[in-house]
Amino acid sequence: MPQTAASYWDIFCTVVDNYGDIGVTWRLARQLANEYQQPVRLWVDDLHSFQRLCPALDPALSEQQIDNVLIGHWNDPFPANWQLGKVVIEAFACELPRSVQQTMQQMEKPPVWLNLEYLTAESWIDDCHGLPSRQHHLTKYFFFPGFSARSGGLLCENNLFAERDRWQQQNNLRQQFCCERDLLPPQENELFVSLFSYENSTLPALLDCWQQSPTPVRCLIPAGRSLNSLRTLLPADVCQAGGRWQQGALTLEVLPMTDQAGYDRLLWSCDFNIVRGEDSFLRAQWAARPFLWHIYPQEADAHLEKLQAFLQRYTQNMHAGLAAAVQRLFIHFNQEQSPELKQTWSELQIFWPEWQKQARHWPQTAFAGGNLASQLVQFVEKQLECCA
Repeated sequence: MPQTAASYWDIFCTVVDNYGDIGVTWRLARQLANEYQQPVRLWVDDLHSFQRLCPALDPALSEQQIDNVLIGHWNDPFPANWQLGKVVIEAFACELPRSVQQTMQQMEKPPVWLNLEYLTAESWIDDCHGLPSRQHHLTKYFFFPGFSARSGGLLCENNLFAERDRWQQQNNLRQQFCCERDLLPPQENELFVSLFSYENSTLPALLDCWQQSPTPVRCLIPAGRSLNSLRTLLPADVCQAGGRWQQGALTLEVLPMTDQAGYDRLLWSCDFNIVRGEDSFLRAQWAARPFLWHIYPQEADAHLEKLQAFLQRYTQNMHAGLAAAVQRLFIHFNQEQSPELKQTWSELQIFWPEWQKQARHWPQTAFAGGNLASQLVQFVEKQLECCA
């Protein structure tokens, strides 16, 4: 791997909501470095939150290399001895340090400058993906991840599906997963559910459904914001890593936060995954299991348009009954409609085998735009050739 400063990709990320933005950029940085042999510097403002996803990280260091990615602490002032690389990426519209912008302005051949946008299924991005925007004498390009052939594609490691299939085809690995985390052994025909959401007032209603289930239900909750909505229901000692609660058919266990590889294995081990934001949203789709997305709430319910755009794509190949039930489940959960959510969960049980089948096929359908990292590399190479 070349290590000259001029060859680096510099990715800038401000940590928002603890894990979402850094989750995406950390996966992207590693994929660019390890699968596409691009030297990458990842600049992060909150190393303490980052450490939750990357336990090997030392928040006290201003610079360190992990998994072939050079990680720098993005603080103010920005390091004066920094030298610009060939690519600069603003992750999710974070604003570059002023000194970096000034350096770019002064360069005869500035780097390729990209704004990596949030993932959306909305169709309008097809007309905006890759568009340039003049910033004085610089050009910034807008790169839109997405589900369509005209988008920037989706973040997915090249070997991910093979690793997932190996895991899911070995029945003993769920039992091993539980054993390694001091969880109760799986029961026969037990429905495994992971729960990683924002606060949501419908969560007690879902737990009530699972308590009354005719078959055992195991709910695995990574310690975090989901528990804030369950504190009036659960004893205080349950709402922390290692907590366990059993009621009716439901066994609830709280897990410590894990690194990204561990979270993938959690998703692969479960039959149904409730996820949030962007990173876990996409990883749940790659897990090829039925899932429920808690989209990040926005003012004036703007997030519901994004949710509907995804549901339209996600359910387009489902038969009418399943499609309608899945859409209702997502809407009732995100609009926090508890009675309706409980009814829809019950209705979905007759469609469960069909939803499982659809979930197995969905990753290939979702991949219409190809691989995000590959698309980025090709786009950058094209821009560099044009400017040579």
